Amino acid sequence: MGATISAIEYHFPERAYTNDDLGLEFPDYDFQRFEEKVGIRVRYLAGPNETALDLAIAACEKLFARVERDSIDYVLYCTQSPEYILPTTACILQDKLGLRKNIGAFDFNLGCSGYTYGVSFAKGLIETGQAANVLLVTAETYSKFLHPLDRSNRSIFGDAASATLIQRSEQESIGKFLFGTDGSGYDKLIIRNGGARNPVDFHPEMIVYGTENTYTHNDLYMNGPAILDFTNHKIPGFIQEVLAANGIESGQADQFILHQANAFMLNFIRKRLKVDSDHFYINLADGGNTVSSTIPIALKDYSQNNQNKLENILLVGFGVGLSWCGGLISIDQKL
Repeated sequence: MGATISAIEYHFPERAYTNDDLGLEFPDYDFQRFEEKVGIRVRYLAGPNETALDLAIAACEKLFARVERDSIDYVLYCTQSPEYILPTTACILQDKLGLRKNIGAFDFNLGCSGYTYGVSFAKGLIETGQAANVLLVTAETYSKFLHPLDRSNRSIFGDAASATLIQRSEQESIGKFLFGTDGSGYDKLIIRNGGARNPVDFHPEMIVYGTENTYTHNDLYMNGPAILDFTNHKIPGFIQEVLAANGIESGQADQFILHQANAFMLNFIRKRLKVDSDHFYINLADGGNTVSSTIPIALKDYSQNNQNKLENILLVGFGVGLSWCGGLISIDQKL
């Protein structure tokens, strides 16, 4: 008995925000050069009263146009944009979607490594006989955490949600996953205020970092150079470890689909691995960095644009935490 990814759907908010739009706010910055280097042309932003849960519901309803909702017996909801501090948003999602009540549901707070963690969680639930059909949902609205004058992060992050059906299968289509954690880097991508350690500051100090980017401790902060350094030093070697754990070499992987952080970073990793661009999927131009949703969006788009055939695809997520996770999957259909 094994597990397989059977279907994926995703949802963007209606509001598209282009580099031209950003250029009107930051006229001294060259967004054409940004697009060429980072690879992002447009990102989508949730509305003032639109939450990550709203996006998640929309993605799930797209999936249920193809999948029987009564078949779901476990919900895994990955978000760092919860509806409330408590209760778990997964319970609310179960009710909003009209799912059965005799199912499991929980949130897990992971960012860019969240999808790969979720696939591994689902595999474990299925292979231990605890579930047969797992709904893995990712949803983020990072735009709500960004200071209006934080040009760097506003140009990178977009909002989105995804819904993936992972099912019991006769074939073992989800291979071995490996994990990594370095909590000493927790402050490299962080919102300092609003949790138990530091309450929201109603008169926060304005802080300038990098190239005239502004934020407060109520907002998301990312130390871009530190994240880039972490990724460049850790992820290429980690990918080799994941390949070895699954008994293959890099040339035997049909496609590499990594967290879509930015094209510059991804191409650096690709060159370190000596992988041809045809086998290293990059698709963040339309949507930007959607955190835990980048991999399922890329995987869905890749499967839709390629022939139906069994393929070995390496999935790797990495980022906030610091956290990283990767594994090998195969697909034999359009997702």
